[in-house]
Amino acid sequence: MKIGLVGYGGAGKSTVFSALTGIDPSSGRGGLASIRVPDQRVDALAQLCRPRKTTYAEITFQDFPSGAFAPRGRSLGGAILGEMRTLDVLAEVCDAFSQPLESAVQTVADFRAELLLSDLAIVERRLERLARERGDPGEQRLLERVRRCLEEEQELRVLGLTQEEQRRLSGYRFLTLKPRILVLNVSEEAVTGGPGPLAERAADWDLEVVVMSAPIERELAELAPQDARTFLDDIGLDSGARDRFIAACYRKLDLITFLTAGEDEVRAWPVRRGTSAVEAAAKVHSDIARGFIRAEVVRVEDYLELGGEGACRKAGKLAIEGRDYQVRDGDVIHFRFNV
Repeated sequence: MKIGLVGYGGAGKSTVFSALTGIDPSSGRGGLASIRVPDQRVDALAQLCRPRKTTYAEITFQDFPSGAFAPRGRSLGGAILGEMRTLDVLAEVCDAFSQPLESAVQTVADFRAELLLSDLAIVERRLERLARERGDPGEQRLLERVRRCLEEEQELRVLGLTQEEQRRLSGYRFLTLKPRILVLNVSEEAVTGGPGPLAERAADWDLEVVVMSAPIERELAELAPQDARTFLDDIGLDSGARDRFIAACYRKLDLITFLTAGEDEVRAWPVRRGTSAVEAAAKVHSDIARGFIRAEVVRVEDYLELGGEGACRKAGKLAIEGRDYQVRDGDVIHFRFNV
């Protein structure tokens, strides 16, 4: 999962990147950094199984070089818009420390308009070509529907596309189809105040909002876990921005986590909600999906309470599922296969 920190120049994107990843942004060259997704279930399984390897889910953040994004009031360049199309999630960082939240609303609206216009330009060019070449009528009808949506200043995420329609449009990598998170970069004093006047507009625009203060996050990163908990309690926060950011990403991507456990490895596997057993098997290894026989599924709470797969089998807590079984969050799965 690759999340890009995007937004107008001067919003504090590199500072947010540093606060989330612990990497010094002073070079101005941008970069990639991965962080581990905390998961108490993985911790508990590792303690029980004592595996040779423990692997957590990871999120990769991308910070772009200094100057890649134009300041507000100037159009975003084609090069940076193209790079944004390669991302899984757009995390729009908005300056809410040097301007009031009322002004931040307009900043977010302006950035949103840039994305809409960029997608609309792609659609219009493709429709012109289809008209000249008398191309696929089905594609033309779908793109005309997309154009109407964009002309009405609606993002494509709200269009209600079917899976097949999303598949047909995937090659265009539309920006307004991508999940988007709004990161409000606020002062230390404003961190507990919430998004204020942005809350209603964010809901209208289908945006998750994460309010954070980079100085607070830097201080948290330097504290021991217990000291960090005390610090958060003192300032009135339930969790740090990193945890809230991860939770927002999982909600926007509609991700769940299944687990595999054994002596070799305990591992968390993030997948989309609705993923079938055979699709989950392919995440582990293509050979497992190719030779899929069945999935032996135990709920993680049963696995931990009873002490492992064998005990769950004896207690009748192990379910035998076929290839079309929809994986649930917290399933511990042992795939049986033959190739």
